[in-house]
Amino acid sequence: MTTKPRAKKFRVRRSSAPHSASEQPARAVRGTPRTLNAMEEAALAPHEDGFGEGKFGAAAATALKGEGSKGSEDEISAIRKEGLTGRQLRMARRIAQKHGLPAISDFDAVRVLRQAGIDPFQRSTMLELVAAEGTPTTSAPVQLPQVVDAKSNLPSKDVMDATSRAKSIIDIQVDIAKRRRRKVFLLFTRLAFFVFLPTLLAGYYYYAVATPMFATKSEFVIQKSESGGSGLGGLFSGTGLATSQDSITVQSYLTSREAMLRLDADVGFKAHFSDPSIDAIQRLSEDASNEEAFTLFRKNVKIGFDPSEGIIKMEVIAANPETSALYSQALIRYAEERVDNLTLRKREDQMQGARESFEEAERKMLEAQTEVLRLQEGLGVFDAGSETASVMQQITSYEVQLLDKQLQLQQLEDNTSPNQARVEGVKGSIVRLQSVISALRSKLTEGSSSNGSLARKSAELIIAQTNVETRIMLMQQALQQLETARIEANKQTRYLSLGVTPIAPDSATYPRAFEDTILAFLILSGIYLMMSLTASILREQISS
Repeated sequence: MTTKPRAKKFRVRRSSAPHSASEQPARAVRGTPRTLNAMEEAALAPHEDGFGEGKFGAAAATALKGEGSKGSEDEISAIRKEGLTGRQLRMARRIAQKHGLPAISDFDAVRVLRQAGIDPFQRSTMLELVAAEGTPTTSAPVQLPQVVDAKSNLPSKDVMDATSRAKSIIDIQVDIAKRRRRKVFLLFTRLAFFVFLPTLLAGYYYYAVATPMFATKSEFVIQKSESGGSGLGGLFSGTGLATSQDSITVQSYLTSREAMLRLDADVGFKAHFSDPSIDAIQRLSEDASNEEAFTLFRKNVKIGFDPSEGIIKMEVIAANPETSALYSQALIRYAEERVDNLTLRKREDQMQGARESFEEAERKMLEAQTEVLRLQEGLGVFDAGSETASVMQQITSYEVQLLDKQLQLQQLEDNTSPNQARVEGVKGSIVRLQSVISALRSKLTEGSSSNGSLARKSAELIIAQTNVETRIMLMQQALQQLETARIEANKQTRYLSLGVTPIAPDSATYPRAFEDTILAFLILSGIYLMMSLTASILREQISS
């Protein structure tokens, strides 16, 4: 990337020395005399030609007289047309001074040298001049400057006087003022077209065309029934954080298409905003789609939620105050129904689960009782414990009789001549008692092949009865859960408490003509400013 060359700045100080009337021309710029600067004073002061006041100056009058003739003027004019460079003219004047020829200017020096038969631009002549001044000569060819075309764009030799300078400054100032006026005019034209005119149209619409709209405001909060919860649930149960999810759900529902369609079906939302008395911008077309109606619904139903307090604020806008209040009441009723139905499915699921658990416990309890009855009928035993106790009592009684007979037998045998008949009778009784006791004991442990032992019967009955008792206890718990679920299902867990009742306003709320006009002006100004900055940046990037 190349940068443009910058011109050096030089500060020229004004001379404090006074000037005579002949040296300082009078000049007035806007009625005030101006003092000439140093460059103007140097241009107007007499100049030294560099040749001293010797014989060249003494012969100046004669040469000037000769130059005043018509022939010398023609020769000088012809020399000017040759396009000699400044270096050649200075060299010719130095050669003329060396030969003592009178010349009052560079062109006159060329003329007098040619009249004397000396070529000022010949190489030998220039070498002689250099040798005479003590400068060593070289045999190398001298590179002379090229002849400058008279038509080339050379700096002017004219010095601007005070009047011309003042006139140029005034012209520049007039041109700058004209360009500034033109730019200011174009700026105000753009502002009038892009900012002022749209703002004027917006103000005219708000003040003269817009249909007055009425807004009904209401506030309500969703509360949760108090429960004996503990931990974090009990800590936040009394704050808005406990019902924030329900509040956000209700807010989303009230701004949904479902609420709009229900409001249109109940109180005629589309028909109200399709009234021809409403202005064209706010009016809904007669054959408007649900999407267009929903866009207007979102614009006229504004709902906000305060998470710190848990309050839902609603504003409903309509063309008349009665309709606005009617719409607000209908939306609050929809919100209350939605709050009631938020936990309906949960409560139904809990009730259904408790009912299924109770039915299952009851069924298994009946199966256990049926099994006990089957065992009692199949074994022929009502109560295994009672039956066992009866058998053990019989065994004990027979064992006592057996012990008595054995003592009687020993007593008979102790006689020296026992009665053999009585001895044999007692022995027979002992044998019969032993067989009965053995039969009873076998009944307890072995039993018959078809029914099994009494101990087995007793164990099966005990297991069946224990199962019955367990099933009865489970059925009682399921019944308790069913009753608890029924109570919870019938109890209201969410409440919609109305803080601010919707009341129809007695004056129009919208449009706010002055505020809306100022807002339109600020918005248009911001858009114009951004577009102007963007265009300036793009123009600068393109120009660079």
